[in-house]
Amino acid sequence: MTETPNVDDTLFQTFDPARLFEAQRSTHAPRILVLYGSLRERSYSRLLAEEAGRILTRLGAEVRFFDPKGLPLPDAEDANHPKVSELRELAQWAEGMVWSSPERHGAMTSVMKAQIDWIPLSLGGVRPTQGKTLALLQVCGGSQSFNTVNQMRILGRWMRMLTIPNQSSVAKAFHEFDAAGRMLPSAYYNRVVDVMEELVKFTWLTRDLNDYLLDRYSERVETAEELSQRVNQKSL
Repeated sequence: MTETPNVDDTLFQTFDPARLFEAQRSTHAPRILVLYGSLRERSYSRLLAEEAGRILTRLGAEVRFFDPKGLPLPDAEDANHPKVSELRELAQWAEGMVWSSPERHGAMTSVMKAQIDWIPLSLGGVRPTQGKTLALLQVCGGSQSFNTVNQMRILGRWMRMLTIPNQSSVAKAFHEFDAAGRMLPSAYYNRVVDVMEELVKFTWLTRDLNDYLLDRYSERVETAEELSQRVNQKSL
């Protein structure tokens, strides 16, 4: 049974391996944006994010951080606010992201969520996060939990990001960093290295293939219908 009468054959595409395996590859360093979800002076989510940034740099990535201090609540200001503009410019620049949040009341913090909410699904006809890679980290004040990374994974999917399979949750984070803010050797540290390795690999693998990986039948149908209506509209 291969009949698909509801499919528009002019817009249906079979798999084209050449577009995946013979695509021209970029050679510049992967561009990674790191977000963290706390404003505390000694913020463990920031310290974890900074440790991840050091590892990413050693792996050959270009890393930038966004400082959420001064970012207004979503809709409290317009998109011309300097911190909102900064965040959106970084989101467009990035080819991948790291989100690092504490767990508060069993969820990500409002600081983390506000940053994500300020990144629009569409900006000037371009989806600034679609197809970009994403790695997730969380710190816990007590025993290990995965509530926050699981929540952020849902958000990453909603933002149409390629959220990598691996993730890191650091329990009792106050035990895992020294006085200078550096992460101590541990199984938690090793997992962070694992996650950053995976993020860099997935970014190299996918960043030049977004045009093909994100080419969707439903959107081709919608575009064709809009074009037909525009071309065939009656002149006034």
